[in-house]
Formats: sequence, C-alpha cells, structure tokens
Amino acid sequence: QVQLVESGGGLVQYGGSLRLSCAASGRTFSSYTMGWFRRAPGKERESVAAISWSGASTRYADSVKGRFTISRDNAKNTMYLQMNSLKPEDTAVYYCAAGAALLSIPALRESAYDYWGQGTQVTVSS
Repeated sequence: QVQLVESGGGLVQYGGSLRLSCAASGRTFSSYTMGWFRRAPGKERESVAAISWSGASTRYADSVKGRFTISRDNAKNTMYLQMNSLKPEDTAVYYCAAGAALLSIPALRESAYDYWGQGTQVTVSS
C-alpha cells in the first residue's frame, strides 16, 4: 500500500500560481503511476493530469493543458502540480492518486488508480 498526503493549497488571485505537493509513503514510490484529480463544489471529480512511473510521459485534461505542469521526484517520494494562470474555474479540492498499473502512457481515468489522498483546497478569486 501507499499513503498519500497533499499540501500547498490555498487562496490565490485570478492569474496567480500555486504548486501542490503529494508526499507518498509505503511501497516504493517509483512503482506507481501518479495523477491529480479535482472536485469542484457540486460537481463530480474530474481528472487533471497524470504522470508515468519514470516521469517521462505526462497527460493533461484539456481544461488545464498549457497552464498546469505535473512532475515527480522519485528520490523524494513526492509528486507536484505546478498551476499557473489560475482561473476561478480551477477552484476545487485537489486529490493526489496512485495506481499500480505501470502504463507507458499514464491513464486519466479514475479506475486506473488504487490509492487516494484526502485532498487540498484550492480557491481562485475572481
């Protein structure tokens, strides 16, 4: 198993930036595909980004492509989400997720992930 803890959320102004972190413990971090998801108030959880075990391959939801960057540091057992040009529509609870399937192209679907953090709140003011 792996335990995941998100951090770095907060209140930011329109157009601002935040960097979220996901600290992992337990089974070898590099054995997992990692992803970020988010849930806005009154809406279903949606995919944001995903990264392969090595960090060589990344994928992004269309809504964040060009603005967000996912990365990982396996030596530190940590994954990151750099969020730039933030919009009010980005306001949500952001979740870190880990999946055991080591796909060459990381999956955006929730079913590919086995472990989840409890989330960190990101609020973007208009």
